[in-house]
Amino acid sequence: MHIKNNIFFILLIAFAACQNNSTMNNTSNTDSTKNDADTTTQLIPSAKDFQSTIDEKQTDLYVLKNGNMQVAITNYGARIVSIIVPDKNGNPTDVSVGYDAVKPYSEGGDTYFGAIVGRYGNRIAKGKFKLDEKEYTLATNNAPNHLHGGNKGFSRVVWDAQPQNDSTLILTYLSKDGEEGYPGNLTSKVIYTVLSNNKLKIDYEATTDKNTVLNLTNHTYFNLNGQGSETILNHAVMINADRYTPVDSTLIPTGKFEAVKGTPLDFRTPTAIGIRVNDTSNQQVKFGHGYDHNFVLNTKGNLNEKAAEVISDQSGIVMDVYTKEPGLQFYVGNFMNGSHTIKGGKKDDYRTAFCMETQHYPDSPNQPNFPTTELKPGQQYQTTTIYAFTVNR
Repeated sequence: MHIKNNIFFILLIAFAACQNNSTMNNTSNTDSTKNDADTTTQLIPSAKDFQSTIDEKQTDLYVLKNGNMQVAITNYGARIVSIIVPDKNGNPTDVSVGYDAVKPYSEGGDTYFGAIVGRYGNRIAKGKFKLDEKEYTLATNNAPNHLHGGNKGFSRVVWDAQPQNDSTLILTYLSKDGEEGYPGNLTSKVIYTVLSNNKLKIDYEATTDKNTVLNLTNHTYFNLNGQGSETILNHAVMINADRYTPVDSTLIPTGKFEAVKGTPLDFRTPTAIGIRVNDTSNQQVKFGHGYDHNFVLNTKGNLNEKAAEVISDQSGIVMDVYTKEPGLQFYVGNFMNGSHTIKGGKKDDYRTAFCMETQHYPDSPNQPNFPTTELKPGQQYQTTTIYAFTVNR
């Protein structure tokens, strides 16, 4: 009897040990998954720091997810705050520059970090254009020219947010007739969607009740090694463009189209940003203080054809750009100077981020040989841009 009891007791201990070991293994796996989730979560600012009242409207932070990609967006300026994708080792990496709270976006000068800019992205010469024989006067907030919609463009208003599901957010804004000098009541809609395979799609739509001009774009600053990870000069860039629109000393297009061949602006094959960015023997580089130019895309609005590609030098992250737009403004942080504290307590130092703004050409309302940016009543403005992220291992 005692022998049977002892055997039973030994078997009970062995069973408990196996169960305990199994539980420990499950806990370890759970902890590993939890740690990955925690790492991603730590890269996204707290929503409460984006919950405020601006112009009597509520602001907030919205997080879109699909697979292992997450995108944080605030309805203040319809801005992308974070884009988190895995690097070559599978580590979550935030590749977009932004702030930890809404307050830095709304106060002081506008950095345009992650913003939707409009009504007219880029510049309009001397803040004037004619439409239907009437001249319109806009703010010259980038003297002597108008830039990104004026003193209070779309980047500094609160958009109405409508989350659709875990991966889609719709933002709308009514810009009233005369706002920032533009004609017409304009209703704009921006739809952010995180697609499978680490793609961010941005759809733009708009209608107007009066003839107006419109050029919407997104102004995200990227660093594919992770925001705040020092220089982007070793990133390799390909832009699918044989021509660009040269500018004068105030960065207004001359109206001409010139070949990139034989110039520092030739990115038809992947080329490190830093190789020619300081070649001030080239007048265009001198005028732009580096690269700040509109490229005439060969894609001709074909969303299935790659417009540009950027390859990181450390993280292995690759970003491809697809767009229906005819142009792309390539800017390499020439005016970043470390005066702003971005996420994680880091600084926006000189040339630590780049922008790829898909767009119509700068100053199109004053350039008859450029594709038109006029929008009329009864017409539907619609365009799409996709940023697709992969890795080189």
